[in-house]
Amino acid sequence: MSLLAKLSRRAFLASMPMFAAARRLNAKNLTTRKHSIGNRDYLFLEIKTDGGITGIGEGSVSGRVEIVEQAIKWFAPYLVGKPAGGIEDHWNKAYYQFSRYRNGPILMTARAAVDIALWDIEEQRLGEPIWRLMGAEEARPMRVYYSHWSHGMEPRPPDKLAELAAKTKAEGWTCVKRLLPKGGTEAERLRRLVAEVEAVRRGGGPDLEIGLEMWETFSVRSAIDFAKAAAPFRPMFIEEPTLRETPQALGEIAAHSPVALAGGEGLISRYEFKQLLDAKGARILQPDVIHCGGITEIRKIAALGELYGAEMSPHMYYGPVAHVASLHSMAGVRNFLMQEWDQGMARTFAGLTKGTFPQVKNGHVTLSDKPGLGLTMDWLDWDRRYPYKSQSLRPPGGQ
Repeated sequence: MSLLAKLSRRAFLASMPMFAAARRLNAKNLTTRKHSIGNRDYLFLEIKTDGGITGIGEGSVSGRVEIVEQAIKWFAPYLVGKPAGGIEDHWNKAYYQFSRYRNGPILMTARAAVDIALWDIEEQRLGEPIWRLMGAEEARPMRVYYSHWSHGMEPRPPDKLAELAAKTKAEGWTCVKRLLPKGGTEAERLRRLVAEVEAVRRGGGPDLEIGLEMWETFSVRSAIDFAKAAAPFRPMFIEEPTLRETPQALGEIAAHSPVALAGGEGLISRYEFKQLLDAKGARILQPDVIHCGGITEIRKIAALGELYGAEMSPHMYYGPVAHVASLHSMAGVRNFLMQEWDQGMARTFAGLTKGTFPQVKNGHVTLSDKPGLGLTMDWLDWDRRYPYKSQSLRPPGGQ
């Protein structure tokens, strides 16, 4: 057989899926994309390979996307030219070997963007969805809760909240999360919040579960008072009643609260979650896949939580890549409870992903069988409708 014939045969075989899956792909270049929707800034990452496969990741963080973008660019020289596979090796080198000053939300968010994109590449190479390599037998419906529910309702008297709760329950949702309002004296706030929780329970009935985002705005004493006052209306959890940097204070609240504590959206590694778990400061863990180092790290946090009897309810506030990556990461996780879902953005995300963003049905989301993340980003539409408005300087609040 001539050399030309051998080369042609190799090219033919390499084009077939089974042989493409066996081929090693190297990272060719990294491209970041920034966009703004309202007051939210989004940062996405594309990693292109020499085999024609492109993976997408996300590094959005409120008011900080430009800083994360620079961190991604700092990682780029290490990754370009290297195999896109070996994701665990890439993660360990980026965390433990590049610098002893290895943690912090910016670096961990940048690592997460890279990690998610690498998972997307690897599963496209294998022709499988990420959830399958996470150990799930099939794409089961996964429970999500309606986040930022009642957000924007002003004024929001209790009777209107009761009506909205009844409507939401009728739409098939099984759980909503409310952002507790700020302002007023401590006594006024306590009375108003309890009245609102009672109204949501009345309107939603006994089966609509309620989560309460407490904004880290309570003292230990006032958080315990609120939890006891709200307990008769059976909220499912109260989230981060006081500062997340004080796991011992959260543990003290949890010890006296009749309502379970949730938290962890601002914690960025299994080491920080161990401190929270050792302090008994949360029974429901809420890591964010794009802040805690990506799919690789959030799975370790889930395994750690299982040892302590804690359930997983990942935080989610960001773009379509983050939403879907987080759900993929929870596939096959035994202690998965549910995931936060920003339903107010669902229609927008569906349009910006050519209909590939999964939709909620009866309070659950089912991931697709498409390889990788299963998303198709319409970058032309993103560029046309939502150009980046420069770094957000709005005061931080809530997320």
